[in-house]
Amino acid sequence: MIWHGLATYELNGVQQPGLVVDNTLYDLAQLARASQAGQTGGLPAVDGLLDDWDAAAPRLASLAEQARGLAAEGRVAAIDGAAYAIPYRPRRIFGVASNFYEHADEMGTQLAARAESQPYVFMKAQSSVIPTQATVLMPPETEKLDWEVELGVVIGKTCRHVSVEDALSVIAAYTVFNDISARDLNRRTDYPFKHDWFRGKSFDTFGPMGPWLVPAGCIADPQNLRMTLSVNGESMQDGNTSQMIFSVAEQIAYLSRILTLQPGDLIATGTPDGVGMGRGVYLKPGDTMTAWVEGIGTIENPVALESR
Repeated sequence: MIWHGLATYELNGVQQPGLVVDNTLYDLAQLARASQAGQTGGLPAVDGLLDDWDAAAPRLASLAEQARGLAAEGRVAAIDGAAYAIPYRPRRIFGVASNFYEHADEMGTQLAARAESQPYVFMKAQSSVIPTQATVLMPPETEKLDWEVELGVVIGKTCRHVSVEDALSVIAAYTVFNDISARDLNRRTDYPFKHDWFRGKSFDTFGPMGPWLVPAGCIADPQNLRMTLSVNGESMQDGNTSQMIFSVAEQIAYLSRILTLQPGDLIATGTPDGVGMGRGVYLKPGDTMTAWVEGIGTIENPVALESR
């Protein structure tokens, strides 16, 4: 299968679905019309494609196979001057905390033995999501703004009680996710409950994601992907999904025992060590983060102080 990314691009104020092949962005509807398979009908936005992923995935793969030839014949043209929007609006965002031993160590988190534990999942607001190049706004309430590069997993099937063995089959695609956190707002002293994951992670702009979705068929092994994050060009995180405590499949199986997973649900699967809290260094206005996951791509986001 030819590698391809399913994107949403914005040009002249209008957002349209696109397909990235060979680092070239094409309009998805134009590709469909020019396809030798006679696909003349329109295509829905990315959210709609996820709703019927079993039908959409082979169609997208076919268009990716044909893109080079169609471009050489002049039947499709690359899209120039466009900006990448968020690929889609997640239905729900599930975050998996302390899913790398080294990250747990740097945070001072004492974990139970793996055999006696299960994934720790929190929810993050869908409204936190922003695309690559968009600005992360630092709320005046925090002094400890932090980064976390993560592999984002997009669900493509309605499913419940999925086994670990079958879990990867319900994945539509993968993306890059940066779980921005206000560390000093993750804790509370006004209640007997020590942690407030929702408050510390759900501010607007706290979920950079993209630049596109890479179909699961293009990723041979989600448990062997290098992931990095730098701030102002300085390397901060450099890990691999092979270091996860609970694998992607185990996370999906665990979640599906609790609730019905739906197309468009996003799982942020955990971050390796190297976050700001572990280093005693935090983001400040003027910084720029660059997050990368092997086989998927790169997102870059500057930081600015939120004005009110």
